[in-house]
Amino acid sequence: MRFEGSGSYVATDDLKLAVNAAITLRRPLLVKGEPGTGKTMLAEQVAASLGLPLLEWHVKSTTKAQQGLYEYDAVSRLRDSQLGESRVHDIANYIVRGTLWEAFASDTPVVLLIDEIDKADIEFPNDLLRELDRMEFHVYETRELVRARHRPIVFITSNNEKELPDAFLRRCFFHYIRFPDKETLERIVEVHFPGIRKELLRAALESFFEVRETPGLKKKPSTSEFLDWLKLLLAEDIGPELLRSKDRKSIIPPMHGALLKNEQDVHLFERLVFLSRQPR
Repeated sequence: MRFEGSGSYVATDDLKLAVNAAITLRRPLLVKGEPGTGKTMLAEQVAASLGLPLLEWHVKSTTKAQQGLYEYDAVSRLRDSQLGESRVHDIANYIVRGTLWEAFASDTPVVLLIDEIDKADIEFPNDLLRELDRMEFHVYETRELVRARHRPIVFITSNNEKELPDAFLRRCFFHYIRFPDKETLERIVEVHFPGIRKELLRAALESFFEVRETPGLKKKPSTSEFLDWLKLLLAEDIGPELLRSKDRKSIIPPMHGALLKNEQDVHLFERLVFLSRQPR
């Protein structure tokens, strides 16, 4: 199996190389990058391109590694025992499969996405080392050994909110998705807005990168936010002339709320625009 890209996702050559290297090595692909650079979408597109089912495990701050394997529903068993249900005598009836178990039990290979692993406790990645390495785990309540029928293609995303343990990193193939340059961003826009006017796209790109490169921004606008902004520009029929100025830094882009997501950045940008208008 090889990933050669897809018509709805612009993958750079080094990204395709990383995906295929992880498949060849049979190791999880750890993908880092700024929020909004398409890390989660990568797993979706690889699954679609290879014709494989996609299983997603979206990690939260309260997520425990055990939940990906299975959970024992003791509350339901207690309730059934009080009601005199016959199923209460078989503990297997109260074992709830997690996403990893579903991936291991699948009759066909699957793509498994563990999304935003750095949101969880620092011990979370370590608790998955054996399962991801050996592709098996024990169900202690039923004394059952669950082995993967087919090794899944595992994608793990991280926004770099926490450092991941070295032992975990050693078991992964790593790729950092860099923020796209103007040429790559143009290709991404063509996928989402085919036939967009070149003049509008050129003006929007210049305005966007000027906002993004403003010194001191707390949160730089991402690829997904640029696409949202373009959608608004098209919906409101805003022409390229409204994005232009002899001194581009002397205007605030229309619909800038799609690009700047906190009051500090809005105030910073407004102040820079105000200062640029002052006579010298």
